[in-house]
Amino acid sequence: MRRQVLLFISILSFSLVFGQVSYSIPEEMVKGSLVGNIAQDLGLDVKRLRLGNARVYSGDSREYIELNSERGVLLIKERIDREALCGDTTPCAVHFQIVLENPMEFYSVTVEITDINDNAPTFEKNEIKFIISESAVVGAKFDLERAVDLDVGTNTLQSYVLKPSDNFLLKLHNQADGTKNVEMILQKPLDREKNEFMSLALTAVDGGEPQMSGTMQILITVLDANDNAPVFTQPVYKGSVAENAAKGTIVTTVSASDADHKLNGKISYSITNTLDDVRHMFDVNEDSGEVRLTGHLDYEKKRNFQINVRARDNGGLTDTCKVIVDVVDINDNEPLIKIMSKSAVISESANPNTVVTMINIQDPDSGENGKVQCFINENIPFVLKSTSNHFYSLVTDSDLDRETASEYNITVTCSDEGVPSLSSSVTLTLQISDVNDNAPVFERSSYEAYIVENNTPGLSIFTVKARDADWNQNARVSYILEDSSVNGVPVSSYVSVSADSGVIHAVRSFDYEQIKDFHFRVKAQDGGSPPLSSNVTVKVMIQDQNDNPPQVLYPVQTGGSLVAEMVPRSADVGYLVTKVVAVDVDSGQNAWLSYKLQKATDRALFEVGLQNGEIRTIRQVTDKDAVKQRLTVIVEDNGQPSRSATVIVNVAVADSFPEVLSEFTDFTQDKEYNDNLTFYLVLALAVVSFLFITCLVVIISVKIYRWRQSRVMYHSNLPVIPYYPPRYSDTLGTGTLQHVYNYEVCRTTDSRKSDCKFGIAGSQNVLIMDPSSTGTMQRIQSEKSILDEPDSPLEQKPPNNDWRFTQGPRPGPSGATGGPEVAMGTGPWPQPPTEAEQLQALMAAANEVSEATATLGPGTMGLSTRYSPQFTLQHVPDYRQNVYIPGSTATLTSNPQQQQATAQQAAQQALPPPQVSAQPEPPKAAQTPASKKKSTKKEKK
Repeated sequence: MRRQVLLFISILSFSLVFGQVSYSIPEEMVKGSLVGNIAQDLGLDVKRLRLGNARVYSGDSREYIELNSERGVLLIKERIDREALCGDTTPCAVHFQIVLENPMEFYSVTVEITDINDNAPTFEKNEIKFIISESAVVGAKFDLERAVDLDVGTNTLQSYVLKPSDNFLLKLHNQADGTKNVEMILQKPLDREKNEFMSLALTAVDGGEPQMSGTMQILITVLDANDNAPVFTQPVYKGSVAENAAKGTIVTTVSASDADHKLNGKISYSITNTLDDVRHMFDVNEDSGEVRLTGHLDYEKKRNFQINVRARDNGGLTDTCKVIVDVVDINDNEPLIKIMSKSAVISESANPNTVVTMINIQDPDSGENGKVQCFINENIPFVLKSTSNHFYSLVTDSDLDRETASEYNITVTCSDEGVPSLSSSVTLTLQISDVNDNAPVFERSSYEAYIVENNTPGLSIFTVKARDADWNQNARVSYILEDSSVNGVPVSSYVSVSADSGVIHAVRSFDYEQIKDFHFRVKAQDGGSPPLSSNVTVKVMIQDQNDNPPQVLYPVQTGGSLVAEMVPRSADVGYLVTKVVAVDVDSGQNAWLSYKLQKATDRALFEVGLQNGEIRTIRQVTDKDAVKQRLTVIVEDNGQPSRSATVIVNVAVADSFPEVLSEFTDFTQDKEYNDNLTFYLVLALAVVSFLFITCLVVIISVKIYRWRQSRVMYHSNLPVIPYYPPRYSDTLGTGTLQHVYNYEVCRTTDSRKSDCKFGIAGSQNVLIMDPSSTGTMQRIQSEKSILDEPDSPLEQKPPNNDWRFTQGPRPGPSGATGGPEVAMGTGPWPQPPTEAEQLQALMAAANEVSEATATLGPGTMGLSTRYSPQFTLQHVPDYRQNVYIPGSTATLTSNPQQQQATAQQAAQQALPPPQVSAQPEPPKAAQTPASKKKSTKKEKK
């Protein structure tokens, strides 16, 4: 292997190094064969090749050679066929460049491909036929088909051998282009009578090692009388044609003459080129000898053609000539721009004269048509510099600023000098990398988010978004929840923030009744070094959900007792039977309540007010109406979906208690009785007697009670006090409503075991019966229920400060709005009692009297109560719609001025002067046998 190294080095202002190396290798080397040690020949370190990302750049050419940067050698990448690569052109070479980066360098490499004897001489045809007249003279020449050997030099065709050689011998004529014409010379006259047909073998032999050959058969038919061969007017013809010439263009015309006459003198022309593309590009007219263009020419592929034309007469005599056709170049190729190496991103802090892109320009045209000039668009901080012939470098011309321009579209335009001029362009997109000089900025100065209570933990509430004017990592924003607390609890137990998306999630389920809103801060921080940040305040508003059903406050549904409202049979249309009182701890329309009558014993007798829950008669009560009436009232709120509660109201249509008792004492008793008829008769007599005695006692007690009540209560013109049920706690108000209740006792009997006694109250509008009781209901149970009340006057507790009304109005149980807030007080009054306080003390005294007179002793089975609540000076919700007067069709007004005036008038008539500082002692009721019995039971217990 012959190796030649030529190294030229030049250092320019932009640090580029150039050199040239030449190698010589034979064709058909196997893949991976060594071409040469490029690192050693260029004086480069193998490490430089690896770090410089060394690679082979061959332009449009096929890559036959590859670079092994680990070893610094050039290897065969693909088998090289010299004949396919260069044809008959010598010398044959492959040209490419070695390109390195950081800093950018490139070297030109030329690899010469030498020929080996890998192709045998071949003929276009396996056989050729001649028709020769027997009159042919000795020395007559017969032109033979030439063999073609694609090899060059000594490996190409060297000689021919003709066998047998009795009548003919071979003669070779060397041509100027190095080829040889083969002629068969008649050396002995032919005798058609001896041998009409002859077969000869023409063998072509090359000069390679080992020697290779090809054979063609020559078939000769002997004829008579043609003894003159055609002769061309000149041996060589020349012509030229433009590469863009159309098909059918006449290139030249050949002409030959024959001294023979008639058929023996008729000449036909043909092209004898073999194994090339001449026959595809040109054609000769068989009769006229015109040579015409039949294909598309390309000056860049082939610049001239040699056409071999043969003239043959009918006797088989021939003559040959050459037609040399030159292809004229046309500017039909625009410059081709190739990007050798480029940077897609450059920092805005890059220094001037930094190389961005290396470009190779190619124009296959020749002369002026192949000269190219390149330029770029204006008003950009870049310049295009020519490094060598056909190579340019794009470098920075000034400082870069990404905030001014984050991207440049650089258009490189190249034009040749042909007429007309052709040009091409390519656009390079260059990104400018950033330094971290901008902090994230939120889209808003503050955010408000809304979430419905009872949410599932992990629910997405809101998304905060911040943008950073920087780029890439410097603009990568992370969101951080700043440490803070809400009601003493870390805010991280309420919400969390997604670091990547800024989505705020609820960590827990919120309850509107506990917390209505809270706020926190979110910090947005970019990924620069050092990082920049900003923060924003987010306020979360909890929205109410209809998650609480209405709570029925009245009538109270006891476990085993039957509560009955009495309606006299003389009641007119519109008589107020009772009022259903309910509240809803939700807010807004979720707390707006409506009342509907779901079921009733007689729907034609009663109706329920849709808004106020008042149960009234809608027709006159008659004697035919059943005593026992059962109404089912459903209370619904206005939420979506709505929630409801159901209450059962028992109504007794009667004018007296015995009539009521006979209807409401249908108890289920054990059926294990003795079948002795006498026992039942005696029991019935005892029951009748007991009922009679009890009725007398009840009537007397009622008369006494009414008399005492009229003296204490009615004669003082006290106002009617609105009803508030026990144990009701306004969870959104000022605290527990504290009450004291007066119980009026009506007791029935178990007909099998005890007597029946009645305690008649001052108001007979409410009945509570306990048919399930089988023993004596102790009075101590009522007292214990009062003593156990957390809001009983015997053990008043201060209100819960965590649940207070706001200063604004608040909806009541039926949509009413509460009055203004009143200051609370939990301790003893520091000032002398006011008129309202004296009224309260009087009511407490009346309660004890009522308790003393309503007790009827053991054996009692039913309980009737009437509530007289005692108030503290605390603000309570406005239950104006829940105030009613049993036994009448009127509803008390909630006008605070009117109530105050009524209370003052009652206090002036019934209470002692306001100068008395101590509360009056409640009057003690006179002890009756029933009360003595109750006291005894309390002491025992």
